[in-house]
Amino acid sequence: MNLEKLTTETIEIVRQASSFIQQEAALFKQDKIEYKDVNNLVSYVDKETEKLLVDGLRALLPEASFITEEGTTGQEPNPEALNWIIDPLDGTANFVHGLPVYCVSVGLVRGTEPLLGVIHEPNRNELFYGWQNGGAWCNGEQLHVSKARQLGESLLATGFPYYKFDKHDRYMKILEVLMQKTHGLRRMGAAAVDLAYVAAGRFDGFYEYNLNSWDMAAGVLLIQEAGGIVTDFSGGNKYLFGGDIVAGSPVHPELLAVIKEIF
Repeated sequence: MNLEKLTTETIEIVRQASSFIQQEAALFKQDKIEYKDVNNLVSYVDKETEKLLVDGLRALLPEASFITEEGTTGQEPNPEALNWIIDPLDGTANFVHGLPVYCVSVGLVRGTEPLLGVIHEPNRNELFYGWQNGGAWCNGEQLHVSKARQLGESLLATGFPYYKFDKHDRYMKILEVLMQKTHGLRRMGAAAVDLAYVAAGRFDGFYEYNLNSWDMAAGVLLIQEAGGIVTDFSGGNKYLFGGDIVAGSPVHPELLAVIKEIF
């Protein structure tokens, strides 16, 4: 499998999906949204974008299955196999409310092994992409994680859980501690964007729990190829399907230590 060529072909499909999203953004009305839960939204834009991506990617790699946020393929994926992992519109709540922070995220994995990742943030026209052993890139420039080694010189990103609030108090305690140890924390509302920014060295670290594989698959590949570290909250490697992730530059061990002590 020529991963560089496959990444280039994937980029074209992702760009088409982003173009559709931007076309619909100008016409979108909030009364067209559906609610999975009070703070978990989905729109026809998510669903139509996912169908566009699935059709294009299936033609590229017929042997691969799909793990998708909106489940439009109607198939049961095999987590051990070759899978496209797709978030057609990461940051739906931002999109619905007119906040220009959202993206298309596509990753290809074999089991839990990331093979390629593409994230396109249309409002900034930034294309993040990479493939296994091929580096991570943004608009043609190679990416490297930041060199920050201590929390005291870091800017972090996180997200807030929108369901399963049973660990909310512990999560807020982590936030309280890190606010006093870092340059600050940012909550962008799109985990794939956060991870891309870690790969680009804009954020020094990212952590969140109750995520899904489609939030992480592409971004994990980018961070690893940019020289970063990715683990779950226990320091292991079950992040992709385990739901929690700590990712970053050399500051990762200190960030992980704070999380493990509290969580």
